[in-house]
Amino acid sequence: MKKLMKGIVFGGLAVAVVSGATLAGAAQSTTKAGVTAKAQSQNLIVLIGDGMGPAQVSAARYFQQYTKGVNHLNIDPYYVGQATTYADRGEDGGKVVSGIVTDSASAGTAFATGHKTYNAGISVSNEDVSKPFASIIEAAESSGKATGLVTTARITHATPAVYASHVRSRDNESAIASQYLESGVDVLMGGGKQFFVTKDEKGKRTDKNILPDFKAKGYTVVENTSALNALTSKNSKVLGLFGNSHVAYVPDRTAEIPSLAAMTSKALNILSTDKDGFVMMIEGGRIDHAGHANDLPTLVQETLDFDAAFKTAIEFAKKNGNTSVVVTADHETGGLSLSRDNIYEINIDLWNKQKHSSESLAASLEAAQTPEEIRSIVTANTWITDLSDEEVTQIMNGDGSSYKREGAYNAVISKRLLVGWSGHGHSAVDVGIWAYGPIADKVKGQVDNTQIAKAGAGILGLNLEKSSAELQSKYLYPKFKISRDNEVLYPAGALAKALGGTYKGDTATAKLSLAKNTIEVNLTDKTAKFNGKTAAYTVDVDNGVLYLPLNAFSQLKGTTLTWDALSERIILR
Repeated sequence: MKKLMKGIVFGGLAVAVVSGATLAGAAQSTTKAGVTAKAQSQNLIVLIGDGMGPAQVSAARYFQQYTKGVNHLNIDPYYVGQATTYADRGEDGGKVVSGIVTDSASAGTAFATGHKTYNAGISVSNEDVSKPFASIIEAAESSGKATGLVTTARITHATPAVYASHVRSRDNESAIASQYLESGVDVLMGGGKQFFVTKDEKGKRTDKNILPDFKAKGYTVVENTSALNALTSKNSKVLGLFGNSHVAYVPDRTAEIPSLAAMTSKALNILSTDKDGFVMMIEGGRIDHAGHANDLPTLVQETLDFDAAFKTAIEFAKKNGNTSVVVTADHETGGLSLSRDNIYEINIDLWNKQKHSSESLAASLEAAQTPEEIRSIVTANTWITDLSDEEVTQIMNGDGSSYKREGAYNAVISKRLLVGWSGHGHSAVDVGIWAYGPIADKVKGQVDNTQIAKAGAGILGLNLEKSSAELQSKYLYPKFKISRDNEVLYPAGALAKALGGTYKGDTATAKLSLAKNTIEVNLTDKTAKFNGKTAAYTVDVDNGVLYLPLNAFSQLKGTTLTWDALSERIILR
């Protein structure tokens, strides 16, 4: 095995694999029932069209039929079923922040780990003190396989993040970048260069660049098409950063910004050299962004870019003969409808008349002072030379959302294209599943998105539960608050129970017990005792919830617990 002694890496710590052959189990895994199952595929390629609902797929197909006379997308022959996408219900301050309608973090957690969670959670459970769930990429790493993540979004964005990091909030992208450094993932390609910096212990951004740390670990860092093309299979570890934020939209790309297919091809060339096999995820991340903006022409181009990457992947799989491929989406975005205003037609002949994305116009639209400037911007980017006074006023007034004039511009364009949108958010519709190889039979028909991870692990002979147990023995991800003295405090009851202890309390007193140790707290005068002796803990009660500092829990457990401020997690060992 190339990676016989490769570390099992989860988040920020690594432990040595004593025997890769033992963990791989000669391509076997133990199921819940204790039955050993042989792997059916050596390799797995997962493709995620972020925001790619049924209407997005249909729009791309119609466009291709009209412009190229090609009746089918590359994914079409492999359609096997559809998946539900709902998230766990989640609340913040009494306000529902997630439910039936998912975001990419909760949906990604589902199809990467096989577990549901709340919106914004990155591969952690839906609890006040969350437990991490291992992804299929992490399980593959522990078995000695090569791994890769490729996206047109930031590489630190939610969908790639769920495969190789764990945080309570998807917005903590600096922590995600830092965890990638210890993840063991061999190929990382996308945008997001801005997040490859760290934060100090107080959570403030520093100027420290972690790219040299990646290079020190053997990664070749590339930032344009020329450098990507120069890579060979000998470059076994690669960090590709093709944008400070997301990779540019298809209509806005220069020759030095690679397509998703180009990134996919190079990643496959590198990962396929591992004789133990590989697992990789490929995301068309900007289908979602165009959907959020209600920019149909750009959305269609992004969907076709994703379909081209699928073609690269399926051609490899067929030639290789030992690779499963599965394609799905995390959710639909925008509530796209391919009709509007009771008109039984859509103006497909206009869908390729926009030169650049609406994103590229946003700043100039906001800066425009006169109707003439608005008309000039629209005419320069589209076929429209007869923008009405009403349409100009509509654009200048904005659409009332965070997209402002860009949103209003897209509303004007969409009406002329004869397509509609329900808004700028996600919807709860089922998404398609396409598959090739042994995995196809395991994701057929109507399934939940968690089945994607379970099926992938099954056909590879990987044990997700074992990998999760290892991860959970190292980290906890609690809700927390910071006192006026900048001390981090944790919900006492939830953390005590997560550590294996008990908590009993009422409005006046509370008692925490673990490993023959006890902490007693007087909630009225906010004093505490450890094993009967006065303890100098900060005691805080917020909305009836007791909060204590970490040193209290270290004493209670009898071991040293460490707070990782960047990743906002407790290191147990």
